[in-house]
Amino acid sequence: MPLSLLCLSHRHQSHSHSPPNQAKPHTAMTMDAGALQLLAAAVAIVVFAVVFRWFLAGRAAGGRKQRPRLPPGSTGLPLIGETLRLISAYKTPNPEPFIDERVARHGGVFTTHIFGERTVFSADPAFNRLLLAAEGRAVSCSYPSSITTLLGARSLLLTRGAAHKRLHSLTLTRLGRPASPPLLAHIDRLVLDTMRQWEPAATVRLLDEAKKITFNLTVKQLVSIEPGPWTESLRREYVKLIDGFFSISFPFASLLPFTTYGQALKSRKKVAGALREVIRKRMEERTQDSGGAPEDADVKREKKDMVEELLQAEGGSFSEEEMVDFCLSLLVAGYETTSVLMTVAVKFLTETPAALAQLKEEHENMTRMKGENQPLEWSDYKSMTFTQCVINESLRVANIISGVFRRANTDIHFNGYTIPKGCKIFASFRAVHLNTEHYENARVFDPWRWQSNNKLQNEVGANLFTPFGGGPRLCPGYELARVVISVFLHHLVMRFSWEAAEEDRLVFFPTTRILKGYPINIRRRS
Repeated sequence: MPLSLLCLSHRHQSHSHSPPNQAKPHTAMTMDAGALQLLAAAVAIVVFAVVFRWFLAGRAAGGRKQRPRLPPGSTGLPLIGETLRLISAYKTPNPEPFIDERVARHGGVFTTHIFGERTVFSADPAFNRLLLAAEGRAVSCSYPSSITTLLGARSLLLTRGAAHKRLHSLTLTRLGRPASPPLLAHIDRLVLDTMRQWEPAATVRLLDEAKKITFNLTVKQLVSIEPGPWTESLRREYVKLIDGFFSISFPFASLLPFTTYGQALKSRKKVAGALREVIRKRMEERTQDSGGAPEDADVKREKKDMVEELLQAEGGSFSEEEMVDFCLSLLVAGYETTSVLMTVAVKFLTETPAALAQLKEEHENMTRMKGENQPLEWSDYKSMTFTQCVINESLRVANIISGVFRRANTDIHFNGYTIPKGCKIFASFRAVHLNTEHYENARVFDPWRWQSNNKLQNEVGANLFTPFGGGPRLCPGYELARVVISVFLHHLVMRFSWEAAEEDRLVFFPTTRILKGYPINIRRRS
């Protein structure tokens, strides 16, 4: 018998005088009750653990059901996501390598992680149409901080709601009427003045010459200043400003002027200062003239430029800073995109002799009918049917505007997926334009595909062709851009023959541009 039981038996014998054989049953009963209590507690713990685990699993399953189902994709590396893959992909000659690879893997709408945040990419024309139409409601524009800082919060690109609507309307009033005889005559004269400076036989960097035309035209429309030292000085600063759009913004960048972004901030200050000086002078002149002029004197005559439109709009309610930011943003739109498109069109024509020959024939026939040295009129522009095919195809293949960034203001549901509120979205126009499902031999320059007997004439309505965006933010100067390019091509083919001076190519990141500016050897035609 164990020692413990012997001691327990001795105590019972000495105090209670109980018989020895009565102590054993009492001790056995005590031990059985304790074991049962321990066993019951253990069973209760196990049951509770199982039930609690089932409860957590149920909640997790419910959470999975409620969690938005994002479009498929990859977030890449921690923090940097797929940013490095995106940048390295565009070093290839392929115009859309990053999106092509992911569309083949995931479909037309996919999720990635670039420039610090999750972003949904769309190469689906139906989803792009939804985004463009939903501007100001389900989505709003969203651009990198470098662009927002350099353009200014009151620029046309960044304003929203009622503020954007009134600025867009003013831009349409000023720039959306290229049929105006004074404007068409000015474009004609500006192109000719630029070409007269070319030697009979010389090498010109075509992009630089195109930028002179577009910049001087935009300055004239904004502030009525003719080309000269003031406009050239402003243009040099503007080039530095634009270079900073896709650079990295950081605090105290203005203290580091040797960086690209620091230089851009410095140039932005100079450009804004020059525009502010012109606006203040015009405000002073208006104040002086208002004393003796009839109240409706300005209403009866056509307003001469955008500053005058702004000064008179809504009872003169625009502030000085609003006018500065607005004019500065219009310079970007008029300067960069149209000049690149002019250069790209010439490059494509040079590489497609049959298209160049047909373009020359169209303009020679038009000149023969109206007589040489006659200024171009609106009816001449409307008769340039093949020229418009060339412009359409240049827009489609080069995609000067590759797409637009938006941010979801609410959950957006599309094809079984949910893009959550706050998520950034990129609607790619280029991916749609270069998709072989929509365009046969999509990456080949073929202006004949746009001729009147082709179904592509209706593709604008189907949102398969959106070079100028769409919805409330449709580019208000799209028709003016077409007119400028048409007039430029007319005078170029009628006055010069040319050939590429050296090999050049298109670059598609961060924006579409020609690597060397497309230098050409020109000879004046007899």
